[in-house]
Amino acid sequence: QVQLVESGGGWVQAGGSLRLSCAASGPSISNYVMAWFREAPGKAREFVASHNSRFYGGERLYYGNSVKGRFTISRDNAKNTVYLEMDTLKPDDTAVYYCAADVNWSGNSNYPIAYDFWGQGTQVTVSS
Repeated sequence: QVQLVESGGGWVQAGGSLRLSCAASGPSISNYVMAWFREAPGKAREFVASHNSRFYGGERLYYGNSVKGRFTISRDNAKNTVYLEMDTLKPDDTAVYYCAADVNWSGNSNYPIAYDFWGQGTQVTVSS
């Protein structure tokens, strides 16, 4: 099975940028739906972004409303890695960020239930 390891989390001031990486080991993730979710203290896991290479007509990118225009998901198949570029960070972006993989596009990619494998999470803290 695929293993996912997030990295790149840390502390940043509001307005700053951070890039998260999700390195996959095992099988290639090139045909997997890949996503980022986040979980802030006291809140449910929230959809951040997804990259679907199997969507009808080609690949599709989706973003949660709270991060749209500020975050960018991308992948490098040669490195078997997915990235999340986070710009114009806000204190409300503070959360543990998780990488996830949906092996067979088994459901709506904007919901955690669709995903088969998860990374351990990486903490992002944005100060005021």
